[in-house]
Amino acid sequence: MTTSTKQPTEPIDGAQLLDEVEAFHRRFNIFPTEHAYVAVTLWDAHAHLMDALDGTARLAFLSPEPGSGKSRALEIVETLTPRAATTVNASANALFRLVAADGGTPTVLFDEIDTVFGPKAGGNEEVRGFLNSGYRRGAKSLRCVGDGANQSTEWFSSFCAVAMAGLGSLPDTILTRSVIIRMRKKAPNESCEPYRRRIHEKQGHALRDRLADWCSTIEDQIAEAWPEMPEGVVDRPADVWEPLLAVADAAGGHWPERARAACVALIKAASEGDEASLGVRLLTDLRDRVFCGADRMPTAAILEVLLQLDDAPWADLSDDGQSSKPLTARALSRLLSQYVRPDNTPIKPRGIRVGSGTPKGYYADDLADAWARYCPPPPGKSATSATAATSQVTGGESVAEGPSETRHMHAETDTRPLRSVS
Repeated sequence: MTTSTKQPTEPIDGAQLLDEVEAFHRRFNIFPTEHAYVAVTLWDAHAHLMDALDGTARLAFLSPEPGSGKSRALEIVETLTPRAATTVNASANALFRLVAADGGTPTVLFDEIDTVFGPKAGGNEEVRGFLNSGYRRGAKSLRCVGDGANQSTEWFSSFCAVAMAGLGSLPDTILTRSVIIRMRKKAPNESCEPYRRRIHEKQGHALRDRLADWCSTIEDQIAEAWPEMPEGVVDRPADVWEPLLAVADAAGGHWPERARAACVALIKAASEGDEASLGVRLLTDLRDRVFCGADRMPTAAILEVLLQLDDAPWADLSDDGQSSKPLTARALSRLLSQYVRPDNTPIKPRGIRVGSGTPKGYYADDLADAWARYCPPPPGKSATSATAATSQVTGGESVAEGPSETRHMHAETDTRPLRSVS
Protein backbone atom coordinates (compact mmCIF):
# COMPACT_ATOMS: atom_id res chain seq x y z
CA MET A 1 0.00 0.00 0.00
CA THR A 2 1.48 3.30 -1.04
CA THR A 3 0.98 6.54 0.80
CA SER A 4 0.56 9.74 -1.18
CA THR A 5 3.26 12.30 -0.47
CA LYS A 6 1.29 15.17 -2.12
CA GLN A 7 0.91 18.06 0.30
CA PRO A 8 -2.58 19.48 0.77
CA THR A 9 -3.14 22.76 -1.04
CA GLU A 10 -3.18 25.72 1.29
CA PRO A 11 -6.55 27.51 1.23
CA ILE A 12 -6.51 30.91 -0.45
CA ASP A 13 -7.69 33.90 1.55
CA GLY A 14 -10.10 35.50 -0.91
CA ALA A 15 -10.49 38.76 1.03
CA GLN A 16 -6.74 39.27 1.22
CA LEU A 17 -6.35 38.47 -2.47
CA LEU A 18 -9.01 41.02 -3.43
CA ASP A 19 -7.19 43.55 -1.22
CA GLU A 20 -4.07 42.93 -3.29
CA VAL A 21 -5.97 43.35 -6.56
CA GLU A 22 -7.42 46.63 -5.31
CA ALA A 23 -3.95 47.80 -4.24
CA PHE A 24 -2.64 47.01 -7.73
CA HIS A 25 -5.31 49.24 -9.26
CA ARG A 26 -4.51 52.00 -6.77
CA ARG A 27 -0.89 52.02 -7.89
CA PHE A 28 -1.80 53.03 -11.44
CA ASN A 29 -5.40 54.31 -11.45
CA ILE A 30 -7.01 57.37 -9.89
CA PHE A 31 -10.67 56.48 -9.64
CA PRO A 32 -13.29 59.11 -8.72
CA THR A 33 -14.49 57.38 -5.54
CA GLU A 34 -13.53 54.62 -3.13
CA HIS A 35 -16.59 52.71 -4.34
CA ALA A 36 -15.11 52.56 -7.84
CA TYR A 37 -12.05 50.63 -6.59
CA VAL A 38 -14.35 48.11 -4.93
CA ALA A 39 -16.52 47.64 -8.01
CA VAL A 40 -13.61 47.27 -10.45
CA THR A 41 -11.82 44.79 -8.18
CA LEU A 42 -14.94 42.63 -7.92
CA TRP A 43 -15.44 42.91 -11.67
CA ASP A 44 -11.89 41.62 -12.31
CA ALA A 45 -12.62 38.58 -10.15
CA HIS A 46 -16.06 37.89 -11.64
CA ALA A 47 -14.50 37.65 -15.13
CA HIS A 48 -12.79 34.44 -13.95
CA LEU A 49 -16.16 32.91 -13.03
CA MET A 50 -18.11 33.13 -16.27
CA ASP A 51 -18.69 29.36 -16.36
CA ALA A 52 -20.46 29.57 -12.98
CA LEU A 53 -22.52 32.73 -13.57
CA ASP A 54 -25.87 33.35 -15.22
CA GLY A 55 -25.15 37.03 -15.77
CA THR A 56 -22.32 39.51 -16.09
CA ALA A 57 -22.04 43.24 -15.53
CA ARG A 58 -20.62 45.43 -18.26
CA LEU A 59 -17.95 47.81 -16.94
CA ALA A 60 -17.89 51.32 -18.45
CA PHE A 61 -15.11 53.86 -17.86
CA LEU A 62 -16.52 57.13 -19.24
CA SER A 63 -15.38 60.75 -19.16
CA PRO A 64 -16.27 64.05 -20.83
CA GLU A 65 -12.66 64.84 -21.78
CA PRO A 66 -9.56 62.93 -22.98
CA GLY A 67 -6.70 62.31 -20.58
CA SER A 68 -8.88 61.12 -17.72
CA GLY A 69 -7.27 57.72 -17.20
CA LYS A 70 -9.87 55.56 -18.99
CA SER A 71 -7.47 53.66 -21.22
CA ARG A 72 -5.04 53.13 -18.35
CA ALA A 73 -7.87 51.67 -16.26
CA LEU A 74 -8.70 49.30 -19.11
CA GLU A 75 -5.03 48.40 -19.42
CA ILE A 76 -4.81 47.35 -15.77
CA VAL A 77 -8.06 45.37 -16.10
CA GLU A 78 -6.47 43.61 -19.08
CA THR A 79 -3.59 42.29 -16.94
CA LEU A 80 -5.98 40.89 -14.31
CA THR A 81 -8.66 39.15 -16.38
CA PRO A 82 -8.64 35.85 -18.27
CA ARG A 83 -8.13 35.64 -22.04
CA ALA A 84 -8.31 39.42 -22.36
CA ALA A 85 -8.93 40.66 -25.92
CA THR A 86 -8.53 44.42 -26.37
CA THR A 87 -9.92 46.17 -29.44
CA VAL A 88 -10.81 49.67 -30.59
CA ASN A 89 -13.02 48.46 -33.42
CA ALA A 90 -14.66 45.13 -34.13
CA SER A 91 -17.60 43.88 -36.14
CA ALA A 92 -20.39 41.95 -34.48
CA ASN A 93 -19.51 38.86 -36.53
CA ALA A 94 -15.91 39.00 -35.31
CA LEU A 95 -17.08 39.30 -31.72
CA PHE A 96 -19.43 36.33 -32.04
CA ARG A 97 -16.62 34.22 -33.44
CA LEU A 98 -14.26 35.35 -30.69
CA VAL A 99 -16.72 34.14 -28.04
CA ALA A 100 -17.22 30.85 -29.91
CA ALA A 101 -13.50 30.15 -30.33
CA ASP A 102 -11.79 27.33 -28.44
CA GLY A 103 -9.88 28.17 -25.29
CA GLY A 104 -12.59 29.52 -23.03
CA THR A 105 -14.77 32.58 -22.70
CA PRO A 106 -12.81 35.75 -23.49
CA THR A 107 -12.86 39.04 -21.63
CA VAL A 108 -13.57 41.67 -24.28
CA LEU A 109 -12.06 45.10 -23.65
CA PHE A 110 -13.33 47.91 -25.90
CA ASP A 111 -11.19 51.06 -25.87
CA GLU A 112 -12.41 54.25 -27.56
CA ILE A 113 -15.97 52.93 -27.45
CA ASP A 114 -17.16 56.43 -28.45
CA THR A 115 -15.92 55.66 -31.99
CA VAL A 116 -18.37 52.75 -32.04
CA PHE A 117 -21.43 54.55 -30.64
CA GLY A 118 -20.56 58.25 -30.90
CA PRO A 119 -22.54 60.77 -33.00
CA LYS A 120 -20.43 60.04 -36.10
CA ALA A 121 -20.45 56.25 -35.74
CA GLY A 122 -23.80 55.52 -37.39
CA GLY A 123 -25.32 53.49 -34.57
CA ASN A 124 -23.60 50.09 -34.97
CA GLU A 125 -26.79 48.30 -34.08
CA GLU A 126 -25.27 44.83 -34.50
CA VAL A 127 -22.48 45.57 -32.02
CA ARG A 128 -25.03 47.06 -29.64
CA GLY A 129 -27.09 43.88 -30.00
CA PHE A 130 -24.03 41.80 -29.12
CA LEU A 131 -23.33 43.88 -26.00
CA ASN A 132 -26.98 44.00 -24.92
CA SER A 133 -27.70 40.31 -25.31
CA GLY A 134 -24.42 38.99 -23.96
CA TYR A 135 -24.91 40.08 -20.38
CA ARG A 136 -27.08 37.00 -19.74
CA ARG A 137 -26.16 33.36 -20.28
CA GLY A 138 -27.99 31.67 -23.13
CA ALA A 139 -28.18 34.74 -25.37
CA LYS A 140 -27.54 33.72 -28.98
CA SER A 141 -27.74 35.23 -32.43
CA LEU A 142 -28.28 33.52 -35.74
CA ARG A 143 -25.56 34.02 -38.37
CA CYS A 144 -24.80 32.69 -41.82
CA VAL A 145 -21.60 30.68 -42.18
CA GLY A 146 -19.89 29.27 -45.25
CA ASP A 147 -18.48 30.46 -48.56
CA GLY A 148 -20.33 31.93 -51.51
CA ALA A 149 -23.52 30.01 -52.23
CA ASN A 150 -22.51 27.31 -49.77
CA GLN A 151 -24.17 28.94 -46.76
CA SER A 152 -25.75 27.53 -43.66
CA THR A 153 -27.02 29.04 -40.44
CA GLU A 154 -25.49 28.71 -37.02
CA TRP A 155 -26.28 29.99 -33.54
CA PHE A 156 -23.55 32.04 -31.83
CA SER A 157 -23.36 32.91 -28.14
CA SER A 158 -22.58 36.45 -27.00
CA PHE A 159 -22.20 35.73 -23.27
CA CYS A 160 -18.90 37.13 -22.01
CA ALA A 161 -17.47 39.80 -19.73
CA VAL A 162 -17.04 43.19 -21.45
CA ALA A 163 -15.31 46.34 -20.21
CA MET A 164 -15.40 49.59 -22.18
CA ALA A 165 -13.68 52.98 -22.11
CA GLY A 166 -14.69 56.08 -24.02
CA LEU A 167 -15.65 59.72 -24.16
CA GLY A 168 -19.17 60.90 -23.49
CA SER A 169 -21.86 58.34 -22.89
CA LEU A 170 -23.24 55.09 -24.30
CA PRO A 171 -26.65 53.96 -25.54
CA ASP A 172 -29.12 53.67 -22.67
CA THR A 173 -29.57 49.95 -23.28
CA ILE A 174 -25.86 49.41 -22.58
CA LEU A 175 -25.67 51.82 -19.65
CA THR A 176 -28.45 49.98 -17.80
CA ARG A 177 -26.37 46.80 -18.04
CA SER A 178 -23.19 48.48 -16.79
CA VAL A 179 -21.31 49.46 -13.69
CA ILE A 180 -20.43 53.03 -14.66
CA ILE A 181 -17.19 54.67 -13.50
CA ARG A 182 -17.15 58.34 -14.49
CA MET A 183 -13.47 59.15 -14.77
CA ARG A 184 -11.95 62.61 -14.47
CA LYS A 185 -8.59 64.27 -14.93
CA LYS A 186 -6.17 64.03 -12.02
CA ALA A 187 -6.24 67.00 -9.67
CA PRO A 188 -2.91 68.75 -8.91
CA ASN A 189 -2.72 66.94 -5.56
CA GLU A 190 -3.41 63.47 -7.07
CA SER A 191 -0.70 61.20 -8.40
CA CYS A 192 -0.14 57.55 -9.16
CA GLU A 193 2.71 55.32 -10.22
CA PRO A 194 3.58 55.36 -13.95
CA TYR A 195 2.61 52.07 -15.60
CA ARG A 196 5.41 50.34 -17.52
CA ARG A 197 4.11 47.35 -19.41
CA ARG A 198 7.45 45.51 -19.56
CA ILE A 199 7.71 45.61 -15.77
CA HIS A 200 4.22 45.73 -14.38
CA GLU A 201 2.32 43.47 -16.76
CA LYS A 202 4.05 40.42 -15.23
CA GLN A 203 2.97 41.54 -11.77
CA GLY A 204 -0.61 41.89 -12.96
CA HIS A 205 -0.51 38.48 -14.59
CA ALA A 206 0.76 36.93 -11.36
CA LEU A 207 -2.27 38.37 -9.58
CA ARG A 208 -4.49 37.21 -12.44
CA ASP A 209 -3.27 33.64 -12.06
CA ARG A 210 -3.86 33.70 -8.32
CA LEU A 211 -7.37 35.07 -8.93
CA ALA A 212 -7.97 32.19 -11.33
CA ASP A 213 -6.81 29.67 -8.70
CA TRP A 214 -9.06 31.16 -6.03
CA CYS A 215 -12.06 31.41 -8.35
CA SER A 216 -11.69 27.74 -9.29
CA THR A 217 -12.23 26.88 -5.61
CA ILE A 218 -15.46 28.93 -5.30
CA GLU A 219 -17.17 28.06 -8.60
CA ASP A 220 -19.73 25.76 -6.98
CA GLN A 221 -20.47 28.32 -4.28
CA ILE A 222 -20.94 31.09 -6.88
CA ALA A 223 -23.16 28.91 -9.07
CA GLU A 224 -25.56 28.39 -6.13
CA ALA A 225 -25.31 31.91 -4.70
CA TRP A 226 -28.30 34.19 -4.23
CA PRO A 227 -26.67 37.27 -2.69
CA GLU A 228 -28.86 39.52 -0.59
CA MET A 229 -29.45 42.81 -2.35
CA PRO A 230 -29.38 46.18 -0.59
CA GLU A 231 -32.83 47.63 0.02
CA GLY A 232 -34.30 49.11 -3.12
CA VAL A 233 -31.94 47.39 -5.57
CA VAL A 234 -34.23 45.44 -7.90
CA ASP A 235 -34.77 44.59 -11.56
CA ARG A 236 -31.88 45.44 -13.93
CA PRO A 237 -29.56 46.97 -11.29
CA ALA A 238 -29.95 43.78 -9.25
CA ASP A 239 -29.05 41.68 -12.31
CA VAL A 240 -25.94 43.80 -12.86
CA TRP A 241 -24.69 43.64 -9.27
CA GLU A 242 -25.64 40.06 -8.40
CA PRO A 243 -22.38 38.47 -9.70
CA LEU A 244 -20.22 41.12 -8.02
CA LEU A 245 -21.96 40.72 -4.66
CA ALA A 246 -21.65 36.94 -4.97
CA VAL A 247 -17.87 37.33 -5.35
CA ALA A 248 -17.74 39.66 -2.35
CA ASP A 249 -19.70 37.21 -0.19
CA ALA A 250 -17.39 34.36 -1.22
CA ALA A 251 -14.34 36.44 -0.28
CA GLY A 252 -15.74 37.44 3.12
CA GLY A 253 -13.97 39.83 5.45
CA HIS A 254 -14.91 43.45 4.80
CA TRP A 255 -15.83 42.80 1.16
CA PRO A 256 -19.57 42.01 1.56
CA GLU A 257 -20.14 45.30 3.39
CA ARG A 258 -17.98 47.35 1.05
CA ALA A 259 -19.58 45.75 -2.01
CA ARG A 260 -23.11 46.66 -0.94
CA ALA A 261 -22.09 50.20 -0.10
CA ALA A 262 -20.52 50.51 -3.55
CA CYS A 263 -23.61 48.99 -5.15
CA VAL A 264 -25.93 51.58 -3.62
CA ALA A 265 -23.60 54.52 -4.26
CA LEU A 266 -22.84 53.71 -7.90
CA ILE A 267 -26.46 52.93 -8.77
CA LYS A 268 -27.47 56.27 -7.25
CA ALA A 269 -24.71 58.11 -9.11
CA ALA A 270 -25.75 56.46 -12.38
CA SER A 271 -29.38 57.44 -11.93
CA GLU A 272 -28.43 61.04 -11.15
CA GLY A 273 -25.87 61.30 -13.93
CA ASP A 274 -27.88 59.81 -16.79
CA GLU A 275 -30.14 61.98 -18.83
CA ALA A 276 -33.72 60.81 -18.88
CA SER A 277 -35.33 60.19 -22.22
CA LEU A 278 -37.08 63.20 -23.71
CA GLY A 279 -40.47 61.68 -22.90
CA VAL A 280 -39.63 61.04 -19.25
CA ARG A 281 -38.12 64.53 -18.95
CA LEU A 282 -41.36 65.97 -20.33
CA LEU A 283 -43.55 63.95 -17.97
CA THR A 284 -41.44 64.97 -14.98
CA ASP A 285 -41.45 68.65 -15.91
CA LEU A 286 -45.21 68.53 -16.40
CA ARG A 287 -45.76 66.99 -12.97
CA ASP A 288 -43.26 69.03 -10.95
CA ARG A 289 -43.06 72.36 -12.74
CA VAL A 290 -46.21 72.86 -14.80
CA PHE A 291 -49.30 71.21 -13.30
CA CYS A 292 -48.11 71.52 -9.69
CA GLY A 293 -51.36 69.96 -8.44
CA ALA A 294 -53.76 71.49 -11.00
CA ASP A 295 -56.41 69.21 -12.45
CA ARG A 296 -56.16 70.37 -16.07
CA MET A 297 -54.34 72.87 -18.23
CA PRO A 298 -54.72 74.24 -21.77
CA THR A 299 -51.93 73.37 -24.19
CA ALA A 300 -51.03 77.05 -24.64
CA ALA A 301 -50.49 77.46 -20.89
CA ILE A 302 -48.39 74.29 -20.73
CA LEU A 303 -46.16 75.46 -23.57
CA GLU A 304 -45.76 78.90 -22.02
CA VAL A 305 -44.39 77.41 -18.81
CA LEU A 306 -42.19 74.81 -20.52
CA LEU A 307 -40.56 77.36 -22.82
CA GLN A 308 -39.63 79.55 -19.85
CA LEU A 309 -37.62 76.78 -18.11
CA ASP A 310 -34.00 77.82 -18.58
CA ASP A 311 -32.58 74.42 -17.63
CA ALA A 312 -34.88 72.41 -19.92
CA PRO A 313 -34.59 71.57 -23.64
CA TRP A 314 -38.08 72.71 -24.67
CA ALA A 315 -37.05 76.04 -26.25
CA ASP A 316 -34.61 74.28 -28.60
CA LEU A 317 -36.74 71.56 -30.16
CA SER A 318 -38.90 71.31 -33.24
CA ASP A 319 -41.44 68.83 -34.50
CA ASP A 320 -38.61 66.67 -35.86
CA GLY A 321 -36.49 66.99 -32.71
CA GLN A 322 -33.51 68.35 -34.66
CA SER A 323 -33.97 72.01 -35.59
CA SER A 324 -33.46 74.70 -33.00
CA LYS A 325 -37.08 75.72 -32.58
CA PRO A 326 -39.43 75.80 -29.60
CA LEU A 327 -41.57 72.84 -28.64
CA THR A 328 -44.90 73.00 -30.47
CA ALA A 329 -48.36 71.74 -29.63
CA ARG A 330 -47.97 69.02 -32.24
CA ALA A 331 -44.61 67.87 -30.83
CA LEU A 332 -46.06 67.93 -27.30
CA SER A 333 -48.96 65.75 -28.43
CA ARG A 334 -46.63 63.34 -30.22
CA LEU A 335 -44.34 62.93 -27.20
CA LEU A 336 -47.22 62.36 -24.79
CA SER A 337 -49.05 59.95 -27.09
CA GLN A 338 -46.24 57.41 -26.48
CA TYR A 339 -47.74 56.94 -23.00
CA VAL A 340 -51.20 55.79 -22.04
CA ARG A 341 -54.00 56.83 -19.72
CA PRO A 342 -55.25 54.53 -16.96
CA ASP A 343 -57.72 53.03 -19.47
CA ASN A 344 -54.76 52.04 -21.70
CA THR A 345 -55.53 54.54 -24.47
CA PRO A 346 -52.90 57.06 -25.66
CA ILE A 347 -52.67 60.38 -23.86
CA LYS A 348 -54.25 62.96 -26.14
CA PRO A 349 -55.34 66.61 -25.72
CA ARG A 350 -58.99 67.11 -24.87
CA GLY A 351 -61.32 70.09 -24.73
CA ILE A 352 -61.14 72.25 -21.58
CA ARG A 353 -63.72 74.97 -20.89
CA VAL A 354 -62.09 78.30 -20.04
CA GLY A 355 -64.66 81.06 -19.75
CA SER A 356 -66.55 81.05 -23.03
CA GLY A 357 -63.91 79.02 -24.87
CA THR A 358 -62.92 75.36 -24.98
CA PRO A 359 -59.22 75.18 -25.89
CA LYS A 360 -57.43 71.86 -26.15
CA GLY A 361 -55.46 70.78 -23.12
CA TYR A 362 -54.49 67.94 -20.83
CA TYR A 363 -55.92 66.41 -17.67
CA ALA A 364 -53.80 65.40 -14.68
CA ASP A 365 -55.91 62.24 -14.35
CA ASP A 366 -54.82 61.23 -17.87
CA LEU A 367 -51.15 61.75 -16.97
CA ALA A 368 -51.23 60.26 -13.46
CA ASP A 369 -50.52 56.67 -14.48
CA ALA A 370 -47.53 57.66 -16.65
CA TRP A 371 -46.22 59.88 -13.84
CA ALA A 372 -46.35 56.98 -11.40
CA ARG A 373 -44.71 54.51 -13.77
CA TYR A 374 -41.95 56.53 -15.44
CA CYS A 375 -41.01 59.55 -13.33
CA PRO A 376 -38.61 59.59 -10.39
CA PRO A 377 -40.20 60.21 -6.98
CA PRO A 378 -41.52 63.78 -6.73
CA PRO A 379 -39.43 66.28 -4.80
CA GLY A 380 -40.63 67.62 -1.48
CA LYS A 381 -43.18 70.39 -1.62
CA SER A 382 -41.42 73.58 -2.52
CA ALA A 383 -42.49 77.18 -3.06
CA THR A 384 -40.04 77.40 -5.96
CA SER A 385 -42.02 75.04 -8.17
CA ALA A 386 -43.25 76.82 -11.25
CA THR A 387 -46.94 77.57 -11.36
CA ALA A 388 -49.03 77.47 -14.46
CA ALA A 389 -49.04 80.47 -16.77
CA THR A 390 -51.07 83.21 -15.16
CA SER A 391 -51.51 85.00 -18.45
CA GLN A 392 -54.15 82.40 -19.36
CA VAL A 393 -56.89 84.14 -17.34
CA THR A 394 -60.49 84.50 -18.31
CA GLY A 395 -63.19 86.23 -16.30
CA GLY A 396 -60.88 86.78 -13.30
CA GLU A 397 -60.03 83.04 -12.89
CA SER A 398 -56.61 81.60 -13.78
CA VAL A 399 -56.47 78.35 -15.69
CA ALA A 400 -54.38 76.77 -12.95
CA GLU A 401 -53.51 78.38 -9.64
CA GLY A 402 -51.63 76.47 -6.96
CA PRO A 403 -52.49 73.01 -5.65
CA SER A 404 -54.37 74.45 -2.68
CA GLU A 405 -56.79 76.55 -4.72
CA THR A 406 -60.29 75.34 -5.55
CA ARG A 407 -61.41 76.05 -9.11
CA HIS A 408 -64.88 75.65 -10.56
CA MET A 409 -64.34 75.29 -14.30
CA HIS A 410 -65.78 72.35 -16.17
CA ALA A 411 -64.43 70.65 -19.26
CA GLU A 412 -66.70 70.31 -22.26
CA THR A 413 -65.84 66.62 -22.46
CA ASP A 414 -65.75 66.01 -18.71
CA THR A 415 -68.20 67.73 -16.37
CA ARG A 416 -66.73 66.52 -13.09
CA PRO A 417 -65.77 69.31 -10.66
CA LEU A 418 -62.10 70.17 -10.45
CA ARG A 419 -60.08 68.75 -7.60
CA SER A 420 -56.44 68.93 -6.64
CA VAL A 421 -54.15 66.00 -7.31
CA SER A 422 -51.17 65.23 -5.13
